Amino acid sequence: MERMDYFIRRFLLVIPTFIGITILCFGLIQFVPGGPVEQAIMQMKGIGVSESGRGIGVQGSMSDQQRKAIEAHFGFDKPFYKRYWKWLVTDRLGMKMESYKFPNKTTWQLIRERFKVSLIFGITGFLLSYLVCIPLGILKALRHNKIFDLVSSITVFIGYAIPPFAFGMVLKMLFSGTVEGLWDIFPVSGFYSDDFHTLTFPEKAYDIFRHMFLPVICYMIGNFAVLTLLMKNSLLEQISKDYIRTVLAKGGSFTRAVWGHALRNSLIPIATGFGSILTVMFAGSVIIEQVFEIPGMGRLSLEAIVGRDYPVFMGILSLTSVLGLVGNILSDFTYVLIDPRITFQEN
Repeated sequence: MERMDYFIRRFLLVIPTFIGITILCFGLIQFVPGGPVEQAIMQMKGIGVSESGRGIGVQGSMSDQQRKAIEAHFGFDKPFYKRYWKWLVTDRLGMKMESYKFPNKTTWQLIRERFKVSLIFGITGFLLSYLVCIPLGILKALRHNKIFDLVSSITVFIGYAIPPFAFGMVLKMLFSGTVEGLWDIFPVSGFYSDDFHTLTFPEKAYDIFRHMFLPVICYMIGNFAVLTLLMKNSLLEQISKDYIRTVLAKGGSFTRAVWGHALRNSLIPIATGFGSILTVMFAGSVIIEQVFEIPGMGRLSLEAIVGRDYPVFMGILSLTSVLGLVGNILSDFTYVLIDPRITFQEN
């Protein structure tokens, strides 16, 4: 009952936290230079607009009436609280609003198109990271200070030192034929080939695999070292505790002590990352998607920010915030599954 009350309180706190996040971000973007009103005015005056929101060149003029008409078109003639309420309730978190950058498409239509791509990359990268890093961390702990541990540590640290986007560029140079004389095995960019719809099902699966291979490696490289070393250090810490020595003193084997007792407790720190899978699945990776030109949520977020596409940006932000808050609760729930002794009772 105590745990149920805790999770109910956590879910109820999602609402005010979400409102606070969205009010803050919604308020900030209203006052950032280079918004939709400024861009429309610049275009009518024949002035180019840079990514910083500043005009390039000065031509033409505009009356106050024309400016007010533009403000009314974008809803900036209303008070802040009315604009926020319209975005929150009437436009359903901005999902029904039309994009400024992509004409005749709503925020929800754009998110729905890109979401499935980020979902596939996010789930694949997340699962492979845990399926590789947890066993590797266990092996490193069981063979601590041996040759395998030293060699794997060097490999892990080298991978950790290379930023994912730089690693992606190197992979493209080596295996995508961008440099003459090197291998041309995987596609340079995209999620599938131009003739994808004419392929058979096995050919489609193979085509997606070829497009996913290099980006997924980059997805994994960011968490590879952290997860591996966290698993290793957590297991070593549990092995050194008194309850493991008690198992060994009573005649239990070291294998039983590790796999039957220490391993489960060592997974508790790893469980903190389980909740992030929701955000990763939705938000994607901005840098990796940009490097490999993947039409996912991360790239859509970047395009919305650079193009001052506020409806799309706020739509992505709101959904990402909800998933992040729910993901934190999921992490707490995972704690309980791994170790039922965990209590959330306040002292």
